[in-house]
Amino acid sequence: MFLLTKLLVNAFLPRSQSPHNSKISKSSVFQVATSCCNHPLALKPVSPNSSTKAPMTRDTTIGGGCGAGGRGHEALGFAIHVVRGRWITIFSSFLVMVGAGGTYVFGIYSEEIKASLGYDQSTLNLVGFFKGLGTNVGVVSGLIAEVTPTWCLLLIGSAMNFGGFFMIWLAVTGKTASPKVWQMCLYIFIGANSQNFANTGVLVTCVRNFPENRGVLLGLLKGFAGLGAAIMTQIYLAIYGNDATSLILLVGWLPAAISVVSLYTIREMRVVKLPNELRVFYHFLFVSIVLALFLMAMTITQKLVAFSWAAYAGSATVICALLVVPLFVAIKEELVLWNQKRYPSNPTAITIENLSAIERKPEVSELSSPTKVDDTPKTSWFASIVNKPKRGEDYSILQALLSMDMLILFIASMCGIGSSLTVVDNLGQIGESLGYPTKTIKCFVSLVSIWNYFGRIFAGFFSENLLHKYKFPRPLMTTLVLFLSCIGHLLIAFPVPGSVYVASVIIGFSFGAQVPLMDAIVSELFGLKHYSTLFNCGQLVTPLASYILNVKVTGLLYDQEALKELARKGRQRSLKKQLTCIGTHCYRLSSIILAGVTCFGALASLILVARTREFYKGDIYKKFKEKAEADEMEMDSPSEGGVRTNHEEKSQRK
Repeated sequence: MFLLTKLLVNAFLPRSQSPHNSKISKSSVFQVATSCCNHPLALKPVSPNSSTKAPMTRDTTIGGGCGAGGRGHEALGFAIHVVRGRWITIFSSFLVMVGAGGTYVFGIYSEEIKASLGYDQSTLNLVGFFKGLGTNVGVVSGLIAEVTPTWCLLLIGSAMNFGGFFMIWLAVTGKTASPKVWQMCLYIFIGANSQNFANTGVLVTCVRNFPENRGVLLGLLKGFAGLGAAIMTQIYLAIYGNDATSLILLVGWLPAAISVVSLYTIREMRVVKLPNELRVFYHFLFVSIVLALFLMAMTITQKLVAFSWAAYAGSATVICALLVVPLFVAIKEELVLWNQKRYPSNPTAITIENLSAIERKPEVSELSSPTKVDDTPKTSWFASIVNKPKRGEDYSILQALLSMDMLILFIASMCGIGSSLTVVDNLGQIGESLGYPTKTIKCFVSLVSIWNYFGRIFAGFFSENLLHKYKFPRPLMTTLVLFLSCIGHLLIAFPVPGSVYVASVIIGFSFGAQVPLMDAIVSELFGLKHYSTLFNCGQLVTPLASYILNVKVTGLLYDQEALKELARKGRQRSLKKQLTCIGTHCYRLSSIILAGVTCFGALASLILVARTREFYKGDIYKKFKEKAEADEMEMDSPSEGGVRTNHEEKSQRK
């Protein structure tokens, strides 16, 4: 054994300290042998001035001295490190969110559903309502996330996504018997509800992994989801051509495939504060901005120039290449962490000190440690709900849902997001009523998707910077965004040439900005313990508002105007033909109502600004910083069994 250890010393020590050039004491040999045993309780750093120190350099590592086999083993280890790393989690989350954003292309294929199944506008809006209901009712996914890992959520979501949209595709293409209206509503509800499983799995995991940059991260993730509709549109044009029916099939299989591939890489990890964390997020931001600008350029160009199949294929190839760029950023950052792990800046050798005493100590401590008694007074169920913790602490689910802050958030979300979602779902019919061609209507949908991205990025990065530098509260940012949305609704109510382009930009931007702002406010006011359930509960009011505003207001008023138009022409409605209204009057009254509802939501959010003014003046991330520092101190502090730092060893000598 001693001779074998001398061979190990000869292999791993620098040449100047090898047995051929200098004598090695028995303690040095024992030191290397013990380090090879990797006993975690018996390690003690040696002083740099000690004669028994064996410095570790890149030339003396195992991977560097084993030739091709060692390099292959090292490459395999790095690949495993990348797959299990926190940055690859971010990259995979971007792709999953892009797939989840595919539900926003309903405005493109809604006409196919309406024409192939013979629906009127009210029935189509009812189907759109169930799409919105599925998109926003995520309580089930939130409760499942409380007890299951992330991969389970992604797997359930992928199955629901493919099943729901595949059944819609079969119905629209006539491959199955024409379904009843309630069946179509069920299909689209299941397909759209899969987005909540992807959202919950990705958002909760990433926010818990990076709690101090949650605003930036939520903006990025929601931004990629906002780009999802435009990305899906370009990919379907490259694969299927100008066939909106095939878009339904693409929305069914592509997001499901992405979620299945990302099952292993998206997972919750221990919080570690990285020094360049924010810089890396800005790198991701720059890549996403380039992607968004390219999508906007392609959208405008395709409106002006007739694209061939090769041009669509080239556009889709560039988009896919830009989506892969964050992967290289993630690999680069994981390489930095890998090198820091393998080649620490201040490596120290290890020695053994009183091994037998260390091994016996846990037994003594277990016997001597007193039994802890929980002296916390028990409170009643009702009292625990009434006596809520301070803002920023971890609320229970009932404490949060029954609080006044959550009620105000419900109202603001219902008015703002509900109104914007109504416009997004009716954008195809709005363009048709104003006389725009089909290609231009698709341009409107893409503009909403792209500016939805910019709104989410703005809400994430800009609000985070204002919060850190000037203590600018996020609820006030929400108020400003809602007032901006009112302008977009009025541009549709009183259209002028080109006003729908501007309205698409404003509605898309404000709709995108509201989503990450609401999610961030929920996490800041009510804590992260039950965040997976609470942020999904916050979205429950959106489908209610969508049903009232989309079906009972917008759809009903549109059908009334269409019937009046038929009466003026002396015609009667045919049950086999869809109702169509042409003119500026079709959406005027409904858009005015949407503007008024949004303004009411903005005024409600001002109340939340006043209630949380003092909270946002303080350091809302203080407890997360303290926890990260405590974890670092715990990892760096010596154990009680004899592992000591160089400073402690010198002090003992003195």
